[in-house]
Amino acid sequence: MTNTHRLLIIVGSVREGRFGPTVAEWVAAQARTHGAFAVEVADLAGVELPLELPSVPPKFAGEQYPRPAGMAPLTAALERADAFVVVTPEYNHSYPAALKAAIDWHFTQWTAKPVAFVSYGGAAGGRHAVLHLENVLTELHAVTIRDGLAFPAYFHTWRDGEPLDPEAAGYAKTLLDQLAWWAGALHTARAAVPYPAG
Repeated sequence: MTNTHRLLIIVGSVREGRFGPTVAEWVAAQARTHGAFAVEVADLAGVELPLELPSVPPKFAGEQYPRPAGMAPLTAALERADAFVVVTPEYNHSYPAALKAAIDWHFTQWTAKPVAFVSYGGAAGGRHAVLHLENVLTELHAVTIRDGLAFPAYFHTWRDGEPLDPEAAGYAKTLLDQLAWWAGALHTARAAVPYPAG
């Protein structure tokens, strides 16, 4: 396989001492090994993400939407991506505020593109966060991928930057196979007929 699909892996946690970058690095390594992706990682901890939004939503403002200058690299990365993997923890049965802000500051950058999820947490492994993200991203006309990865009790089940579960790499391949198929199908569709997000 050639690196035909541009994959953006988003680190959703900005909490001090977060585990997200460790998970994202492992996912990025799996994606590079998979071979269908050119991989980029966006860490929200380095992005200017105000909670106060402009009065006109990005859905209607389009390219004139007034984003902070510090958000420009993230916006460009979202724009050029063919597919996304969102790496998220679970905070109080949902996902982090920084991730919601990153989503809400954009609209067309998500449209008609596939999104897969890798979550981590306590007993639920971040699954509540993923359920909420699926609802939000569907509203933005993104396509969420069924086959995700969840890491319950990650503080006991990872060592030296790797999950201890010997099946984890296989689950990652399934996720990436699905993501690559959707990335190709939706890229072709967008090229043929621009998506009528309304």
